[in-house]
Amino acid sequence: MKPEGTFRQRAKEALADKELRGNFRRAMDSLMVKRANQFSDVDEWTRLRSLGEAVRKRTLEKLPDLLEKLETNCKKNGIQVHWAETTDEANQIILAILQRRGAKKVVKGKSMVSEEMHLNAFLGEHGITALEADLGEYIVQLAEQMPSHIIMPAIHLNRRQIADLFKKKIDGFEYTESAVEMTAAAREVLRREFSEADAGLSGVNMAVAETGTIVLVENEGNGRMVTTVPPVHIAVTGIDKIVENLEDVTPILSLLPRSATGQDITTYVNMISSPRKEGEKDGPEEVHLVLLDNGRTRIHADPETRQTLQCIRCGACMNHCPVYTKVGGHAYGGVYPGPIGKILTPQIEGIEPYGDLTSASTLCNACVEICPVKIPIAQMLVRLRNEAATGCPESSVKEAGVKKSTVEDMVWKGWSTSHSSPAAYSMMTAVLGMTGNMMPKSAPMLKEWTSVRAKPKFAKKSLHRMVKKLGVDDE
Repeated sequence: MKPEGTFRQRAKEALADKELRGNFRRAMDSLMVKRANQFSDVDEWTRLRSLGEAVRKRTLEKLPDLLEKLETNCKKNGIQVHWAETTDEANQIILAILQRRGAKKVVKGKSMVSEEMHLNAFLGEHGITALEADLGEYIVQLAEQMPSHIIMPAIHLNRRQIADLFKKKIDGFEYTESAVEMTAAAREVLRREFSEADAGLSGVNMAVAETGTIVLVENEGNGRMVTTVPPVHIAVTGIDKIVENLEDVTPILSLLPRSATGQDITTYVNMISSPRKEGEKDGPEEVHLVLLDNGRTRIHADPETRQTLQCIRCGACMNHCPVYTKVGGHAYGGVYPGPIGKILTPQIEGIEPYGDLTSASTLCNACVEICPVKIPIAQMLVRLRNEAATGCPESSVKEAGVKKSTVEDMVWKGWSTSHSSPAAYSMMTAVLGMTGNMMPKSAPMLKEWTSVRAKPKFAKKSLHRMVKKLGVDDE
């Protein structure tokens, strides 16, 4: 889905919104402090981070075999497994499950992959209501917005804005800016929906190949309600969210909440291995696992781009990114914002609609230093920028080369020639010294630069010419 406008346009609008910038500044400062307190022991952070990276790399190296193993063990446990190459296929699979059950209402736990699929809108077109049960997701659904953060979807809103929204959208809500009272109001609505829902849908934090177990972590309990109260549970995940065995779960569980929200451990850890068994008092009658590719196989095929799939969706890169903290998640125009979105979204959706995200970075490396599984995001951004401008038929990057420019190629070729030939360089500096300062700020070659910087001033004589005039040998 092509976003409206460019990142530059959306960022400009966000920068002009003082309230938005204030909301993010307060939230990010708090999250950075909490995360720093969790990893105050540098030695522990270093060891745990290396372990997390090793787990993710080993998993991705074995991914095809582990996916087959996961399917086998899930089926042994009574979980029905479905494969989807595209988001359209995944949506059709989920629709078929719901229609077979005659479902008209679905409650959802947090799932970024379902956002990637635009599942809510798709189900709505077929007469099925999908209600978000995560509080942050519920808020942005009421506001008819996309999540602004992969962990905290409504982080861009303050209490006054949420109170105004609840007053407009929730019948009987008496205006209050008390977080406790607003949460209680949302809980009252959602608890009723849990009991009336025909099916529940959740994301997946990890799928354990060895045991056929779906691991789901959360803080609010809505995930547990979604996966146990309705008669059908549908879990949807990208094929990259898999680990080899239960031992691999431990380091990820230690890294994820501490990196994301500064907690020792998340409030709820759910491990789902089967539908309700005979004699059990709760749980769904059916459990379905939908495994979505959507470009991940293509990304996995290249050893360098494969590193993108190491992500455990903690959001730490966003919390520490100087660009994200200024403009927020909606400026990115896609499901995955921030540094991880800059490398993941163009690879999944394509360079043509999202290639400008790769330049929405200062390459300061803050995201690289903070990533709990050592994804070289800055390196990947440079790779994608190059792919956008050059590309090749064998590239694993979707729509590589789509932004190729003959004029830009000629400019860089001229630059290369002038800087590799002393005579050409001398001629270039002499010409710029005579004519460079005559160029207006609005000149095509200066317009982008001078929009945010001072116009460069060219010296009338180069250093080489000046020292030569003084009789100094500059060789």
